Amino acid sequence: MGEPGFVVLQPDVGYGEPPSPAWQPIRARPLLVLVGVTGVGKSTTLTALRRAGLAFHLLPDRRELTDRLIIPAMQALAGETSGPVADRAQRFAYTRAYRQHHPGGMGEALSMLWIDVEQTPGLLLFDGLRGENEVTFAAQALPQARFVMLDAPDVVRVIRLMGRQDPFDVIAARSAHPAHEMQRFTNLDVEGAEALFTPQEQHILVDLVSSGEVTADDLRKALAIVVEERRNYDPAATRAALENTAPERTLVVDTVADAPHTVALKILELLRAR
Repeated sequence: MGEPGFVVLQPDVGYGEPPSPAWQPIRARPLLVLVGVTGVGKSTTLTALRRAGLAFHLLPDRRELTDRLIIPAMQALAGETSGPVADRAQRFAYTRAYRQHHPGGMGEALSMLWIDVEQTPGLLLFDGLRGENEVTFAAQALPQARFVMLDAPDVVRVIRLMGRQDPFDVIAARSAHPAHEMQRFTNLDVEGAEALFTPQEQHILVDLVSSGEVTADDLRKALAIVVEERRNYDPAATRAALENTAPERTLVVDTVADAPHTVALKILELLRAR
C-alpha cells in the first residue's frame, strides 16, 4: 500500500517518501502532544478533552510507533527477523538502541510522520512523549506543536497501574508505616523500588496486599514498570527541557491537584493562546 518506501500506519498517516502532494510533513500541522510516563493520566485526559468538545485526530500512539517503526528498524539493523515484541524489558532495550542511532528517540520518530491533509485537515494529537531527549527534539522539529506534560507521584502511578480507581482515597486511608511493612516491601524483590518510595508510601502499597485489595504479584508488576521507566525517563529533566525549549508552547499539569475536567480546560486555554 502506498508508494515504494512509504509505510502507511493509518489511511491518513505514514512515513517515508510521500505518495502525493496531499501529504504534508507533521511539522507543518497543528499538533497537541501529551507528555508523561505510564500512569500519569493520559487516557483520562483524552476522555476529558473529548467531553470538553475538542475536535482532534488521534495519531498512532507511542506503542504503535514503537511496534511499527522503531522495533522493526532495530531488528533489521541487528539482522534479526522482524516480529512483534511483547516483553516490556525487551521493548525498552530496543528503544534504548534506537536512541543510540536517533538521539531524539520517539520525538524523532514522531517528526518523521506525514499527514494526508485532504483526509485530516484539523488538529492532530499524539500520545505521548516521555524523555528529555524526546521533548527537546520534538520542540525544535515541530514548531506548531503544543506540549502538555502530565505529572503524578510514583506512588499514585503504581496504584493506578494496579487498576485502582481511587488512589487518593487509598493514600488518605493509610497513615502508619510499621517496620514489618517495610520489610515486606523489600521482600517484593523489585530492584530499585525501595529508593523511589518513602516509608509512608511503601506502607500504603504493601497494605493494599495485606487487605486483599490487590495481590503481591499485581504490586510487583506495577512496581517493576514504574522502576524501569524511571531508569529511562526523568520527569524533572523532561519538564525542564520543555520549559527551556518551548516555554510559550508548554503546559505542565499535576493530575493529582487537578480533576480531569480542569486539566481539559487548561489545555483548551493553551490551544486558544496559539
